[in-house]
Amino acid sequence: MVIVESYPLAVVMCIVTMLCWGSWANTQKLASKKWRFQLFYWDYAIGVFLLSLLLAFTLGSMGTGGRGFMVDLQQADAKWLGSAFIGGVTFNLSNILLVAAIDIAGLAVAFPIGVGLALCLGVITTFLATGQGNVSMLAVGVTGILIAIILDALAYKKLASAGKKTSVKGIVISVAAGILMGWFYSFVAKSMGPVDPATKALEAGKLSPYTAIVLFSAGLLASNFVWNSIMMVKPLSGDPVPFGDYFSKGNIRLHAIGILGGIIWNVGMSFSIIASAAADPALAYGLGQGATMVGALWGVFIWKEFKGAPEGTNKLLAAMFFFYLLGLGILIASKL
Repeated sequence: MVIVESYPLAVVMCIVTMLCWGSWANTQKLASKKWRFQLFYWDYAIGVFLLSLLLAFTLGSMGTGGRGFMVDLQQADAKWLGSAFIGGVTFNLSNILLVAAIDIAGLAVAFPIGVGLALCLGVITTFLATGQGNVSMLAVGVTGILIAIILDALAYKKLASAGKKTSVKGIVISVAAGILMGWFYSFVAKSMGPVDPATKALEAGKLSPYTAIVLFSAGLLASNFVWNSIMMVKPLSGDPVPFGDYFSKGNIRLHAIGILGGIIWNVGMSFSIIASAAADPALAYGLGQGATMVGALWGVFIWKEFKGAPEGTNKLLAAMFFFYLLGLGILIASKL
């Protein structure tokens, strides 16, 4: 398998993760003009799984380090296969809630609150699972992100005073998504074995990053038949979504947009996982979750979700971006 050993390269990969995780939801915004987000999400889940297989049979089966994908899969302990799979199940529930929050409140609210909270919890839980990282600097970085989350919620609240339609439900769902999302990465991180610097060998019984991504993606796709089916029958907003709409209302363009969204997201996930050995899992997750800032930028400047907001809102948004950048900068520096 291909192994990343350079810290600068790992940081670049984490930045790509940040851009992918912060941008994939634009595909949802495009597709939601034509059909409900629950239908979009089926294609998204398929896209995530397809990319995991592509990486496993290419980068995951090339090179002289570690183990090839099929060999790694055959030697893996059921415990660690299950851990990565559960990570996918957990993430999928949280992500469906995030997608619902985007549908209700927009990118500029759902991302900073939901994904920002996930960032804070994810850094903490991943550090506890692996013991890697500078405790003090990680704590300061997380604090900066928490301040940014509060500022974004205050900015969203101001929209109501301007007569713009807002919903407390959007914030509540974003918080629920963030709490769940903060736990998934630690399941995946624990399932992977460290690479011996001298021999480039992987710990027996544990998974390579590429195998972990496949099991994670399988958990996401399999659980979609549960979580997304519930969301279609009992949606958090609007009427129930008939399952037949996926075939009767879909077309090649809509399906392609959804699959593209899943591919974009999983490029970010895969880069984060592959780079985690050269950075550290807590840093890789934390830096990747800078997607909150990217998503908010899309929502504010491209989708104009705060257009017409009252005086003072722009100052809150500027402060939010400042504290996100500050927190992310500290997370990056924690490894230097």
